[in-house]
Amino acid sequence: MSLLAVEEMTKVFGGLIAVDDLAFSVEEGSIMGLIGPNGAGKTTVFNCITGNYTPERGRIFFDGLPITGFKPHRIVELGIARTFQTIRLFARLPALENVLAGRHCRMRAGLLACMFHTPAQRQEEAAALERCMEELRFVGLAQRHDEAAGNLSYGNQRLLEIARALATDPKLLILDEPAGGMNHQETDALAETIRAIRERGVTVLLVEHDMRLVMRVCEKLVVLEHGALIAQGAPDAVRGDPAVIEAYLGAENDRW
Repeated sequence: MSLLAVEEMTKVFGGLIAVDDLAFSVEEGSIMGLIGPNGAGKTTVFNCITGNYTPERGRIFFDGLPITGFKPHRIVELGIARTFQTIRLFARLPALENVLAGRHCRMRAGLLACMFHTPAQRQEEAAALERCMEELRFVGLAQRHDEAAGNLSYGNQRLLEIARALATDPKLLILDEPAGGMNHQETDALAETIRAIRERGVTVLLVEHDMRLVMRVCEKLVVLEHGALIAQGAPDAVRGDPAVIEAYLGAENDRW
């Protein structure tokens, strides 16, 4: 069953067609990779799915619901969370408070309840703190919960972003180059984390330039060039596709 479906999506910036009549689907419970050379339109696709951009044409469905043009906060509430190619954390705030920022969309206490610290509000806040600590434990950062996010290593900041996204209770987690800046050991740990996320019942859509990571964790790949779909299917089949080799890999095919 498709959790996410993109149909005939086109996004234009001025005279540049960034995404060109794109269609693909993400099956529920899967780990799917969206790959392509720099400038292929991958992050633009993510931004259209998550409401940061509105496509000029086409439709996006999530869990059977048309979400094209929805605002980002509404899309998060529906169950799509994401990380960013460029880290976006509150650098001066502790790791735990960064994760709490993600949990806010699931908290229901109103202004008056927060002002007067009602029993229900205190109970909800305590539950949110515990849930966010669980996410920090999940990514291996629980012992550093009170450390400023900006003091963490680059790899740990990436993991903190994942913890924050998971705190929103997503059905679909979109990861935009999560291995960027990580060493081999950190990337190996990230692969296990991504698999563990899927084991929790969360579907994963991954953009990543580390092809070894992509091949290790993804069950299906969608390949873009100049915003258009040039191949999709199982990783082994895509790796041998002449159009992919020509457009994306070239002489570096051995890195797969």
